[in-house]
Order: sequence, then C-alpha cells, then structure tokens
Amino acid sequence: MSDSEDAAFVRLEIDGPVARIVLDRPQKLGALTAGMLARLEQAADTIDRDPSVRVALLLATGEKAFCVGADILAWSALHPLEMGARWVRDGHRVFDRLAGLRQPLIAVLNGMAFGGGLELAMTADIRIAEAHATLGLPEVSIGAIPGWGGTGRLPALIGAARAKQMIFTAGRIDAATAERWGLVNEVVPSGEGAARAEKLAAEIARQAPRSVQIAKQAVNAGLGFGTAAALEALAGALAATTEDGREGAASFRERRPPDFRGI
Repeated sequence: MSDSEDAAFVRLEIDGPVARIVLDRPQKLGALTAGMLARLEQAADTIDRDPSVRVALLLATGEKAFCVGADILAWSALHPLEMGARWVRDGHRVFDRLAGLRQPLIAVLNGMAFGGGLELAMTADIRIAEAHATLGLPEVSIGAIPGWGGTGRLPALIGAARAKQMIFTAGRIDAATAERWGLVNEVVPSGEGAARAEKLAAEIARQAPRSVQIAKQAVNAGLGFGTAAALEALAGALAATTEDGREGAASFRERRPPDFRGI
C-alpha cells in the first residue's frame, strides 16, 4: 500500500471552533505508517493556520485501540540507516508539530495505547482515557527502544522512576494507574471518552482564544518545551503593538528614515 493510500487512514474534520483528527484504521488497531505520519503533519499544519479553530481533538475509531504504535511491517523492512534518517526523524518532527499546536489538543484513549501510539497521545495537552484502556511502551520486548519522544515526554509527565519502570519492563498499566500517575487527566466509562472530550473542547472554545493559546505557550515554555519559539513569538507580537513597531514598518514602506519615539 502506498503512502497516499495510507493517508486515508487519518481524517481531519473541522466544525466551527473544534477540529478533529481521527485515526481510522481499526482493523490494524490504528498502527501508524509513513503515509499516516504525513497526513498527521498536514492536519497539524491546517489546524495551526486556521484562525477559526480554538481546540483540537485526537480520536480513533473502533473500540479496542487508540493506536498500538508504529506498523511493524512498515519499519522492520527499513535499512538501519534509513530507520534513523527517515522513520525516527519523521516521527519526531510530526509529533513535535502536534505538541506545538497553538490550540489545545485533547486525546481520547479509547483502548490500547502502546509504543508510538502512547507517544502520539503524549503530544496532547489533555488525555482522557476510557476505563478499559491500557497504556505501555513495549519496545524493549522486541529489541527496540521508544523512538518518537517516549524517553523524553514520559518522564516529564510521570517522573523518571516510573517512566523507567514502564520502559525497562515493557509493562502495561491500566487506565486507573495511568490517572494516578498523572499520565492521563481523567478516566471515564468505556464508550464515553469522545463525549467527555467534546464537553471539554466546548468549555475551552468559550474562553478568549488568544489568552488560551498564550497560556499554553507559557506553560510549555516553563517546562522547557519550545521555549525559544514561545519567547520570540510573544516578544514579536508585543513589539508589533508599539508605535515604534508601526513606525518601523511604515518608514520601510515609504522609503524614509524611521522616527522612533520609544512608545
């Protein structure tokens, strides 16, 4: 199957202020291919550039799994150098793009979230788990290691010791444990994850969108994620609101020396 055909397994739906990214490959438990990664990146770009979108949801079809990670048939056929040069780097770039969305991102774990699937879920700002969900990073059990940010994002969420326990043992934790450890925000009955996420999305969408987006940047920067970009974005916006900022642009357009007044 080609990358373009694989892209059909990821849908983007925009309904007013809410965008929904939907993994639609239930027959393969949401396993990710290169084409799906490309489509996730396209969806993130579309959402980030759409001023009408105030919040995004990350969902999956089916009842068994959110996403069980990278499609083993896709990555196991790669040469080791291609694995590092393409597969791992592409995944990092795409997941960083999702994590760096201006808008809040809410993930609904409607079942298994393993490996790259859990790493995908960890790009979200808020995670809602259904009661039957199980989470884990099983890579060491097949002679691999987490490759799409798991060794960084997981310790940031639950602490190094618990992250090491999950990674070193390839063990799985249930939804209740994930909530207790801080890996998910809350657990809801099976089948009710999407409804809960929609309610949260509606609450967020009612708030001042720029305030929410700036708050997200500030929190992430404080945690060391995208600090330089956040500072420059906020500083650039502030400078553009000053009279000197407007004078600088006007003088350039009018081909004259600027008259800066420090205001």
